Amino acid sequence: MGTPTQAPLDAGIADVIRGAGLRLTKPRGAVLRSLLDHPHASADDVLSSLTAALPGASLQSVYNALSDFVAAGIVRRFEPAGSPGLYELRVDDNHHHLVCTRCRAVVDVDCAVGHAPCLTPSDDHGFAVHTAEVTYWGLCAACASTSGTATTTSTKTATTTTG
Repeated sequence: MGTPTQAPLDAGIADVIRGAGLRLTKPRGAVLRSLLDHPHASADDVLSSLTAALPGASLQSVYNALSDFVAAGIVRRFEPAGSPGLYELRVDDNHHHLVCTRCRAVVDVDCAVGHAPCLTPSDDHGFAVHTAEVTYWGLCAACASTSGTATTTSTKTATTTTG
């Protein structure tokens, strides 16, 4: 059995990294590829996905790349309560997340429709608010079907954080 070969980085990945003013390195390219393939990944998830493509990768090198990407605005970090920080590439819009309380699956959901009072604080206490994060909690369809709970049964709460 032969050794797996490293596929060349997609030109798009290189363009994104360089376009953000960052130097293209093999670890950065591999981390960004991992986020393309595995949205809403933790640093540990990213590291696990790199073992074949980048056997010498360390958790510290993954955190370094993710930190650089967040600072450059090409990756967003969010922290559902009780979970490690998760990273995603969807950064240029106002969207929220659905999180399964059983399996911890995370799904993007577009901004709340209709009147969304949680997005504007009743008193901003002098803060210049630039972000509101909403997380919806409940059972995903797969978990709800195994427990006999309909997905329309409301077990979710909305958490709004501004920052």
